[in-house]
This record gives sequence, structure tokens and C-alpha cells, in this order.
Amino acid sequence: MILYIAEKPSVGRAVADVLPKPHQKGDGFIRVANGDVVTWCIGHLLEQAEPDAYDPEYKKWKKEHLPIIPVEWKHLVKSQTRSQFNAVKKLIKEADQLVNMGDPDRVGQILVDEVINYSGVNKAKREATLRCLVNDMNPVAIKKALNDLRKNTDFIPLATSALARARADWLYGINMTRLCTLLGQSAGYNGVLSIGRVQTPVLGLVVHRDQEIENFITKPFYEVFITLQTMAGESFTAKWKPSTACEPYMDEEGRVLSRKLAEVVLQKVVGHSGNVIAVKRDKKKQPAPLPYSLSSLQIDASKRFNLNAQKTLDICQQLYERHKLITYPRSDCRYLPKGHYDERYTVTQSIAKTSATLSDSVRKADLDLKSKAWNDAKVGAHHAIIPTSRAVPADRLSQDEKNIYELVARQYLMQFYPAFEYAEHQIDSEVEGGLFIAKQKSVISNGWKALLPPQKTPKQDAEFSSVALPNVKSGDPVTCIDGKMDEKQTSPPKRFTDATLLSAMTGIARYVSDPEIKKVLRDTDGLGTEATRAGIIELLFKRQFLTKKGKEIHSTEAGKHLVNSLPKRMVVPDMTAHWESQLEAISEKRMRYGQFMQPLTDGLKALIAEVEGGDFSALRGMGKKPMRKRKTARKK
Repeated sequence: MILYIAEKPSVGRAVADVLPKPHQKGDGFIRVANGDVVTWCIGHLLEQAEPDAYDPEYKKWKKEHLPIIPVEWKHLVKSQTRSQFNAVKKLIKEADQLVNMGDPDRVGQILVDEVINYSGVNKAKREATLRCLVNDMNPVAIKKALNDLRKNTDFIPLATSALARARADWLYGINMTRLCTLLGQSAGYNGVLSIGRVQTPVLGLVVHRDQEIENFITKPFYEVFITLQTMAGESFTAKWKPSTACEPYMDEEGRVLSRKLAEVVLQKVVGHSGNVIAVKRDKKKQPAPLPYSLSSLQIDASKRFNLNAQKTLDICQQLYERHKLITYPRSDCRYLPKGHYDERYTVTQSIAKTSATLSDSVRKADLDLKSKAWNDAKVGAHHAIIPTSRAVPADRLSQDEKNIYELVARQYLMQFYPAFEYAEHQIDSEVEGGLFIAKQKSVISNGWKALLPPQKTPKQDAEFSSVALPNVKSGDPVTCIDGKMDEKQTSPPKRFTDATLLSAMTGIARYVSDPEIKKVLRDTDGLGTEATRAGIIELLFKRQFLTKKGKEIHSTEAGKHLVNSLPKRMVVPDMTAHWESQLEAISEKRMRYGQFMQPLTDGLKALIAEVEGGDFSALRGMGKKPMRKRKTARKK
């Protein structure tokens, strides 16, 4: 008997649907006509044991217990899904052949592997286990995946990286949360101070941005614009570009802070002649953006529909599992296997049937085009999120589901549209030793941008203009007939929103201070994973460390004081971003488990001493006391 073990019931049922009928439904499994069985987990059936499972003394939170480092790690069966675990365990023991059908990512791999290992399977059966990677819940795709089974042992590095991640999170989270809570409570804080290797640096990003805004001192800066006239009487506007000699009067962003300097430049050039010193004319092409990964989809959904990351993920799960309209959503990849190109006709027709809004875009798509999205070398366990070849009537979808489906479908259709083309014209002129630059861009062909809804199209670059620059050449004389000085104010950075915070988490190298780590992170960029980022942001709101005002995310007073109480390395992304790159290295066999875990456990004592040196007094009086259950009086 072959036993297929899926990650969740909906996937299990979808798998069973393509296997021989009739089916016999059991308690937590489906037996198919040939005797094979499909069963499922309900997410994690096992959980990491709490500290008191290693020593009953650890039930009390005491500083002298820290650091708590298990010698032999323990898993426990989750009480709420114990019956399903027992059903899966019994079937595992009866099976001749096991197939891991966990979701095609790190968590999906370990989730099923840990159940197989915990069930006491012998080495031979473990090594014979197969792996099935399902990215698409449609019957054709599932059948294809079942015909392409791989050895589960090929995925040991992926499972090892998941194990290292889970244990590192436990060690860091348990020890630091207990320590900070005890220090906070002794300073007068009420409640738990939750610390996590990802959540705390994310909180740090918001706190530091808020503090930067609060401490920002606005300064005036000055720009000079002049009107130049050609010999033919045509006029155009050019902007002064300060020379290196002006640097003492400029800020680090190249803005002129001296009003007097700007006034002198203006007085010097108005009414004087000069020459064109360079003319550039370029035609440029901008290819279609790649199909979505989860984070890029969450960012666009936040910008377009003001949906937070968790809401977008929840909608994606419905479109994937219930409606079977999109492929696996928790993907960090933006590329597609070359084999998927052959399905473009059925996929695009399904888009037209599901979304009336996009039917015209499907009709105008050139299905002979092939963007750079189809690239086997860039596809790992899962590919970009795209529509499936299934169609459903639009009235079966909620408005949010329609919105997200259309985002995914539109991004896919863009792959069959030509590049956005524009012309770039630049004239550099010199007047009285000063350099003045005029730029103008004009659209040649909208290409894939024609798919963007008019009301959602981002504001075009200010340099895009229907007013063309004059046709001049280098050496032509020009005269400055007018000029003006604009006074502007430097502005603070903008507060984070759902979209920009997610963008910061996926492009974390921008916020890393250590140049060596920054270099490492260029390729393995990211804080948290596609599957966890939404939950981490939500957790910070739940812990009342973050709050939302309109679209803006603000840190609370408790969030600010917590960050200010901790050592810098705990609240900046360097350490955890470096961990992410090491975990990636484990999954790619470039690093061993011990090389990652040993320095982590060795460094816990030093980190504890560092945290103990912090000042938590600003948290006094904050937090909420835990609610105590009232005893119900007995009826006499």
C-alpha cells in the first residue's frame, strides 16, 4: 500500500480526486480503489516541547535557569490534533511505500518528515520515502506531479535548514523572551515582553524610522531653473547642476542649502548667452515585470487595495485551495519552468472566462512572445504565482478574491505583451561657466503598461512630457532669457505602511550596516520567509508594539521603549538576516547544521549578560496584567 501524506485536508482531497475510484472515506484518510491511501496533517501535528518538558523546574521563569539549551530536542503531539496524528501514525506503520506531499517549501518538507520520523519508521522505509511537489491544485497538475516523484532523501538539506531554523527560533525566543520579561517586570512592566529573532528587528525598523521622523529638522534648499532660447526662437527650461566647487554649500544628497549661492548663479546667467555642449537621444525599453512571488503580490495588493499582508495571504490560500484558480501561493520565486509555456493557451482562456475585466487583454495578448520569466535555472522547489487552467464563474468569488486573482492574472498576461518603449532626450548647456540640464521623456509605445487600470496607473515620471525639446546640436548658441529660484524644504522619511514594511523585509540589505553581511545578503536577501512575514507583522500588532493610523504603521510607546532597552544587535536586521543566509546555505549543502547551531548556542550566555546590562525602567507602568479567571460560586 502506498501512503500519500499531504500537509492539509484540502490538498489530501485534491490528490485523492485524481486516484482510482471508487473511494472509501475513513477517519482522517481516503482509501482509493487500488488499496492506496491518502492522509493528511492539519498543519503541524507536532510541536517543539516547552522548557518544562526538559526540566519541571523550568515551569517557573527564573533568570538563574538561563540559558535553557536542550541536550536532546523533544517534540510533542499537539493535543488539539492528537486523533489525526494517531490516524497518520497507524497508516505510516501499515504502508509499504510513503510519499511526502507536504507543500513545496522548507516548512512543508519538515512538517511531514517529522511525523514520519516521530512515528518510529525503520531506516529502510525512511530512505525509500518519495517526494511529490505540487505547485498547482488542478487535477492535470497533480497527476503530472505524481508521475514525477523524487527521492525524499534528496530534500534532507532543505529539511535540515527547516530544523535549524525552528531550533534557533526556540533558543533565541524562549531565552530572550523570558529574560526580557523578567527584567521588564522587575522594572514595573505588566505582562510578557515577546522577543523573536525576526519580529524584534522588524519592530526595530519601525521604531528607528519613527525616531528619525521625530528628530528630523527640516532645512530649506534651493533649485535654479532657467529658460533658454535657441537661434530659431524656440525656448526650453533647464535645471542648474551644481559643480564640485559648490559641495561646501550642499547636503549629502546634493541639494544646495545656500540661498545666496543660488541667487548669485541666477543673477550671473539671466540675459547672458551660452552654448549647447551635449545632446543625447536614446530609445529605451522596459520589459514586463516578472510574475509574482508572495511578497511582491502582497506589496502590490497593499498599494492597490489597502490589504494587509496576512489578508492577502488568506485570500491567496482560498484561491489556491478552494477555487483552484492560482498556483501555490507561498512562493519566493518570480520565474516559471519552460514547460509551463506550453500551457499558455489554456491558462489565458481560463483568465478570460473567470475575469470579464481581462477578456480584452487576453484577446490582445501575443502568445508567440516569450518573456525572460520562463527560466528553469531560476526555479527551485516552486515557481512564481500564476493563474491555473481552471475557470470559475466570477460570481463565485468575493470582491477581494476577484481583486487578487486579477492582479495575478494581469501580471501573467504582461509576459505576452511587448516592452514599454520611450524616448529620452537630454540637452546639456553651459552659460557663464554653469551647467544646465534639460530632460524630456516621451512614450513611444505603452506595451505591457496598457494592462494597468487607468485609475491605478502610478503617476508618470515628471520628465515624461508631450512638449518636445527643440532640435539642437552640440555647439549651437543659446540665450538665457529668464530664470527663477525655487525654495523647497527637506522632508523626513515616510512612515512605514504594509507595502513598504514588506518591501523592507524582502530587501533587508538596504538596512544592514555591516558591509560584509550586506555583501552576502545581495543574493540571499530577506528577513523572515514568504510564509512567515505576514504573521510576524500581525504578531507585533497583537503584542501592541505596533499600531496603525490610516495606512501608516507607528510604533507604540511600549514598542519604542523595548527597542531602546535592548542591545543594538538585537534590534537591527544584521544578525537575523545573516542567519537567513546561513539557513539558505544549509538547504543548498554549502553549510552544515553544526556550523550554524554551535556559534548560536555558544553566544547565548554573552547575549544574556549584554541584555541584563540594559535599562528597562522606561517600561514602568506599561503593558497589561494577565487576566485571572474568576472562580464560579457553587449553587447551594
